[in-house]
Amino acid sequence: MHATSHQPTPAARQIAETLQLLEQHVPMQRRVVHAGDRLFQAGERFTMMHVLNSGLIKTINGSTDGRERVAGLHFKGDWLGFDGIASGRHRCDAVVIDTGEVWWFRYDSLMAVCALQPDLMAMFHAAMSREMAHDRDSMLALATLPVDARVADFLRGWVDTLAERGLRNDCITLRLTRAEIGNYLGMTLESVSRALTRLASKSVIRFPEKGRRDIEIPEIGALDDFIETCTEAALAH
Repeated sequence: MHATSHQPTPAARQIAETLQLLEQHVPMQRRVVHAGDRLFQAGERFTMMHVLNSGLIKTINGSTDGRERVAGLHFKGDWLGFDGIASGRHRCDAVVIDTGEVWWFRYDSLMAVCALQPDLMAMFHAAMSREMAHDRDSMLALATLPVDARVADFLRGWVDTLAERGLRNDCITLRLTRAEIGNYLGMTLESVSRALTRLASKSVIRFPEKGRRDIEIPEIGALDDFIETCTEAALAH
């Protein structure tokens, strides 16, 4: 097991501080959510911001041909609803994929409080900035990484997200199907399965039980090495 410190990580502290400020100053509701629940849908009028206190949520974009694309994954401390601020309408669906708790509150109430609480405004802007940076990094990975490296990079991102929150990250449970992972990474289901098989054959990951979504990661650095090796091999051709 990868050791985790008893001291909270900077990210975990920031999440706790944000949730505390919201709880103290913003009128809100809490909602326990379950897999399949939708927080909002594309085209719906935007009025609320959401912060994930626990669980896991995916955002989905539609396309003109009717297909859906997994656009993002959201963990504890992540904000949802930025997509609706500009136009007043949500541009994606937010779908729960693991039981958790969501805090939700009116956007106009949040802005009124932020005007009086500079710390909360700073945290709101930081969350928005992180969302933009993550979207940029995801697009860059899709554009530049070879197929197998994309899957390794996806796992590395999941591992890092857990570590930032002070959570165990030597074994992760993928709440997405292989098809959804492929959809998120711009790959076919078969390509995802083959990449995971190659990662396992090189002992970068392990599957505790056949067919399960649990993936053990004995050494995080091995993911980085795999990504680098795949990228170098692709550039050499």
